[in-house]
Amino acid sequence: MNTRVFTSPLFLGFDHLEQMIERAAKNSSDGYPPYNIEQLSPISLRITLAVAGFTMDDLQITLEDNQLVIRGRQTDDGQGRVFLHRGIAARQFQRAFVLAEGIEVKGAWLDNGLLHVDLVRPVPQPVVKTIPISRGQSSKAVAPARVVDRDTENAGG
Repeated sequence: MNTRVFTSPLFLGFDHLEQMIERAAKNSSDGYPPYNIEQLSPISLRITLAVAGFTMDDLQITLEDNQLVIRGRQTDDGQGRVFLHRGIAARQFQRAFVLAEGIEVKGAWLDNGLLHVDLVRPVPQPVVKTIPISRGQSSKAVAPARVVDRDTENAGG
């Protein structure tokens, strides 16, 4: 199945964006733990996960290549306890959110069984750059990149 989004030749250099879309599609299959994404202002977001029963030591938040990964791992503390009904299981989870370039994680806190993660999306400044146009072939033309093998160069080359 072809999942390519940017098939037009006018979209150059969007391979990374396609990989991010594919990664997000893979991560959306599991519904645990439930979460909210809230826009607090034009530049700030908050992700809130329902992590009842988890302590701060049971949770880990990492940023891996523009992917915010939240993991939860509870230890089974049922030793010596007799449950007549056990409806709250010690369940592991991993929830990942693909972040756009430039989004920063400002902090996280745990409050009443809810894990909050604040994000900021700085407003990008528009960049306009004028590209000079030269006449015909110029000696300032871009030369192809040259690969240098430092081991060969240092050995006497």
